[in-house]
Amino acid sequence: MSIEVKVPVLPESVSDATIATWHKKVGDTVRRDENLVDLETDKVVLEVPSTVDGVLKEIKFNVGDTVNSQQVIGIIEAGAVAAAPAPTASSSVASAPVTTAASPSAAVVAKAAPTEAKADTSALSPAGRFVAESNNVNPADVTGTGRRGMVTKEDLVNHIKGGGGARPEQRVPMTRIRQRIAERMMQSKNSIAMLTSFNEVNLSKVMAMRKELGEPFEKTHSIKLGFMSFFAKAAANALQKYTVVNSSVDGTDVIYHGFADISIAVATEKGLVTPVLRNVENMSFAEIENAIAGYAKAAREGGLKLEDLQGGTFTITNGGTFGSLMSTPIVNPPQSAILGMHAIKERPIAENGQIVIAPMMYIALSYDHRIIDGKDAVLFLVDIKNQLENPHRMLLGL
Repeated sequence: MSIEVKVPVLPESVSDATIATWHKKVGDTVRRDENLVDLETDKVVLEVPSTVDGVLKEIKFNVGDTVNSQQVIGIIEAGAVAAAPAPTASSSVASAPVTTAASPSAAVVAKAAPTEAKADTSALSPAGRFVAESNNVNPADVTGTGRRGMVTKEDLVNHIKGGGGARPEQRVPMTRIRQRIAERMMQSKNSIAMLTSFNEVNLSKVMAMRKELGEPFEKTHSIKLGFMSFFAKAAANALQKYTVVNSSVDGTDVIYHGFADISIAVATEKGLVTPVLRNVENMSFAEIENAIAGYAKAAREGGLKLEDLQGGTFTITNGGTFGSLMSTPIVNPPQSAILGMHAIKERPIAENGQIVIAPMMYIALSYDHRIIDGKDAVLFLVDIKNQLENPHRMLLGL
């Protein structure tokens, strides 16, 4: 019986998908729930598993083709078994007895093919040798200006700048996800009156709490106590106070959200994705940490679902993971604000009239100035700062 392989039902926000990879070819055996093909949408890569055991009979669309929701992309013959491969000439030869004496002609064939001669860099200085080998330059092709015609490092560098040496270049098409990211960034830049406000946070009390309670927290909840749960909880509390930061623009209307669905930016090989934590205001620290860990694992393995990425009202991004000291994050439409975390650095600060060394982080809030005034943005950042510098306040709902 022939079974159709169809594109999954796509949500309204996703118009089509692109065939990214076929994991099976026509004639291959497939098993129930085995992934057949990857479909790349604007937001995520979808896996299409087989619904039956059988043989892939037909592929209707090739890699790179665009397909729509519920479109048939392949046919599986249910219950069929793949044909056994025919014996090859090499296998017949292998079964024949092997003689011990080799003919002269066989000896010639058996000789290893000469390998390509490697450029001689022994006469170069260590620095020159590194430049030559890194750029695949043969010193024999370079005119030396050193003593007795020796090729120097500068000769090699000038040779490369003048067009010599290897200058590899490759053109590859953007993935659907990267195209969508580019489109959204330009949409944000061109449609939002974006402004960024900064503040700095002393994280000594948060770090002390993690040091004191991190081990029992992990034993109890089987997850480490990270920084993101503190920031997510502080942001959720602040969003309840400053509701305009948790709003979005729809035409000439402003929509105020009475819940904190926070998008957490996660970097993957294919680009940045922002899975959503729902109702963070009602989540515990352990629930936040487990949800973030689950999303990060799914993002790395390509297991995020479309519904995981939809509906956020506010975004948190952490450039500090990669060492960023300060940045101006870009608002993710239709949201109106995004909080940027950065690297924690020990710096001298004045505290109670004394100079002390404290773990400091710059935080940034980029926001849509069309609906969020500077006063609300600054007060929102100060509220987050106060919660993080006094973490017991967020535990008491202050």
